[in-house]
Amino acid sequence: MKNTLAWYCARTQPKHEHIAAAGLSKRLGLEVFHPRIRLERATRRGVVRVVEPLFPCYLFVRCQLEEHADAVRYVTGMSSLVRFGDRVPPVADDVVEELRQCFDSEEPLAVEDRLCPGLEVTVARGAFLGSRGVVVRVLPAKERVQILLDFLGRTTLVEVNRGWLSVEDRTMASLMPALAAEPSRREAIPQF
Repeated sequence: MKNTLAWYCARTQPKHEHIAAAGLSKRLGLEVFHPRIRLERATRRGVVRVVEPLFPCYLFVRCQLEEHADAVRYVTGMSSLVRFGDRVPPVADDVVEELRQCFDSEEPLAVEDRLCPGLEVTVARGAFLGSRGVVVRVLPAKERVQILLDFLGRTTLVEVNRGWLSVEDRTMASLMPALAAEPSRREAIPQF
């Protein structure tokens, strides 16, 4: 079998995706793709912008498996190549290319919180810091949002600054439709 370049999925140590990617690129000279997203997260100090990997603990590396398999494992931050039994399957080039089209550059893709009625949120600033609620109404002209909070044993309708809220639903399933659908391709996505 010919020793050819192919994409493989590699598992990294937790929170070491960027370290492993840098090591694979600089130390071994391999092509690496690790898509990242930028989003807002509520903390005790308020809402902060964070950059996270799209696939935590995973990245894609393009290499000749027979030549680089052992070297890849010993890069700082790496755990192993993803395998099924004793086989390390390649990832199809078109799969990685399609992901790359969504992530044009090395910059993280900004994911906007789309506040809408019914969405669960956490208040990250102000008097209701740390309180969880449900969006009732978005007031775009005032940059404010009405939310229902369970406050002091009763449900209360409050109006807060839009920037003080953090969306609770951060599952990949909820983020992917917004990430994958480019304006020109949204019409092609079937609606069920």
